[in-house]
Amino acid sequence: MKTDFEYIVLGLGGFGTAAAYWLARRAGTEVLGLEQFELGHVRGESQDHSRIIRLSYHTPGYVELAKFAYRAWEELERDSGEQVVLRTGGLDVGPRESAIPLSTYSDSMDAAGVSYERLDAREIMRRWPQWRLGDDVHGLFQEQSGIAMAARGNAAHARMAREHGATLQDRTPVEAIRPAGGEVEVRTAETTYRCRRLVITAGAWSNRALESVGVHLPLRVTKEQVTYLASPSLSDFQPERFPIWIWMDDPCFYGFPAFGEPGPKVGQDAGGQETTADTRTFDPDADALDRVLRFVERHLPGALGPIIYTRTCLYTLTPDRDFVLDVLPHQPGIAVAIGGGHGFKFASLVGQILSELSIDGHSPRDLAPFRIDRPILRMKDPPRNYMV
Repeated sequence: MKTDFEYIVLGLGGFGTAAAYWLARRAGTEVLGLEQFELGHVRGESQDHSRIIRLSYHTPGYVELAKFAYRAWEELERDSGEQVVLRTGGLDVGPRESAIPLSTYSDSMDAAGVSYERLDAREIMRRWPQWRLGDDVHGLFQEQSGIAMAARGNAAHARMAREHGATLQDRTPVEAIRPAGGEVEVRTAETTYRCRRLVITAGAWSNRALESVGVHLPLRVTKEQVTYLASPSLSDFQPERFPIWIWMDDPCFYGFPAFGEPGPKVGQDAGGQETTADTRTFDPDADALDRVLRFVERHLPGALGPIIYTRTCLYTLTPDRDFVLDVLPHQPGIAVAIGGGHGFKFASLVGQILSELSIDGHSPRDLAPFRIDRPILRMKDPPRNYMV
């Protein structure tokens, strides 16, 4: 059995399957991916039917990065012959005086040359009568926003990684990582593998993986949830009639048209309780569910119906909620990616960037904001801000 590879990817969720795919496009059989659970498991952050993809973001840097993200997904679609992004348009909506000003988003899109529309409450309700809004509410509409198909995208990355020659092994926990003579050893219960470059995409298990190389980050893991509702007006919430949306205030809510289930999906962003990857439960949080249902009742009453189900996932949050996307300063043979609870829309691009860092030693993208040694990540008890 082959134990020496050029590249090993640790963790095969959204980022990891993408990294394996983009590495395999260039390195073929020299790529090994290791996953501690089964492929497609629901213990992490990147399954379910849908995630939001959008060009509307709070800094010009993220807007520019999102442009590249669309291109990376399009390349996967061409290569796999499978659609993984569905454009529905996207509505950022909220009070004119809010904790998340829409001007931050409009200014960022202006700086990045992205077109959008400014809408008042009356115009929002004219276009989408599903909404109930007061005059104090306004919005931004960006037509390219939509749905990144999470489970389907992960499966496409994994399938195409294998087609390009990569070996993907699930149910293979890694017990230790050790630099060895300019390379990296990765030890499992059965085998010790060796590689020239290691990619760590371990999500909520990131600090456990990094412990072997003396790194600990001030990450916070929370259990989040989304709820699918059996709307009595299901036709009103089809993707061609209703966009993805984000309520820009604190609390921040978000939602999708019906996709993957016979009803729209809603959730609260970063509203969950702190947990760990090992101690989390899959039980819904009744208080969080109540907050979401009260919002829906007030602003999207036609969506309210019997609960189809509530699904939990994890966020792995950096204190500033910016990504980690870097190589270890003291171990340049190891690259790390952490998504901060809003990374899936960038997953294919992140995989591409990780392949560039691993194969070329650099990426043409501006990764300075995502350095693993930035000041806030060196603090023991940093201030935290999760608004994106």
